Amino acid sequence: MFEAILLPGLKRYSDMGLLLMRCVVGAFLVWGVWDNIHSAVRMREFMEFLAAYGFASPQLMAPVSVWAQCAVGIAFLVGLATRWAGMVCAVHFIVAIVMVDAGNGIRGAFPSACLVAIGIYLALHGAGRFSIDARLERRAGVPPVKDVRLPAT
Repeated sequence: MFEAILLPGLKRYSDMGLLLMRCVVGAFLVWGVWDNIHSAVRMREFMEFLAAYGFASPQLMAPVSVWAQCAVGIAFLVGLATRWAGMVCAVHFIVAIVMVDAGNGIRGAFPSACLVAIGIYLALHGAGRFSIDARLERRAGVPPVKDVRLPAT
């Protein structure tokens, strides 16, 4: 009966699910800044957007934000430095929530909040088996980390 509720057989596909999540989120992040990378006009518009929301040094912060988001997206896609990319993603979108989305209510902040959660998840769990990170860990002989379990009550 518990098998019908818990579906333990799906666990064997968890790395494929993680790969799917990384690819969808990574592609979304790259897509979201691609216009800023390829168009000086769009980058200037983004600088003006940041200035309107009170960011310090928008001329510096706009390219830093765009290139950080692009780098995080690529890292997620290929599964390289995924834990670092997850931390950068979480911090990047916490700033977006605080500076931009906070006044837009939960619906307005939800996309950024999801990216914070996904960033934290990937920082804590890593990229999974289908990644460059996993290959590097195997090559370096890094033993897999066991999950920390809380004692049963």
